Amino acid sequence: MQPIVNWGGDRFELKRQFFKLIGANFRVFDATGNLVLFSHQKGFRLKEDIRIYADESGTREVLNIRARQIFDFQAAYDVVDSASGQKIGALKRKGWASIIRDEWIVMDANDAEVGKVVEDSQLMALLRRFASNLIPQNYDLLLNDGTRVADFRQHFNPFVYWLTIDFSMDPQQRLDPRLKFAAGILLAAVEGRQAG
Repeated sequence: MQPIVNWGGDRFELKRQFFKLIGANFRVFDATGNLVLFSHQKGFRLKEDIRIYADESGTREVLNIRARQIFDFQAAYDVVDSASGQKIGALKRKGWASIIRDEWIVMDANDAEVGKVVEDSQLMALLRRFASNLIPQNYDLLLNDGTRVADFRQHFNPFVYWLTIDFSMDPQQRLDPRLKFAAGILLAAVEGRQAG
């Protein structure tokens, strides 16, 4: 049986719909402009529950990102494969550390730390705190051994939250691509909400 989504590929574009008053729509496109993933984040939710689909109609759910607790400054989000119901891994925000420089812990299905998502530099992070969204954010996804396996680069655009996702530095897919996609969508949903 053919998988619903081809999780391969190196470069993607994630865009958040502008003028969406309640919640947000996220679309992930491949290098040729084809829609790969679609997500609608509902507004006014006490406990985050982000559903990711292979189509805009929302009929083919492929991933689910759900917060473990209602509100937590150091929130942990489980990433679950919707077809099997199996947990792929988790992402946990480093609360106080993220005030100065955004940082997330990446965990495997057993909650063992396997890496981190970190804002590019402390100096740039501080400048962004004062210049708001005038300086686009950039994140690296690093494994515990320091190997970079993904890059998430925001582009300045006053109308659309636009994130370039690059997996080209991980041709062996040392980290499950579904977890990398979830990290990009979560960054756009959580950090992007703060910036825009």
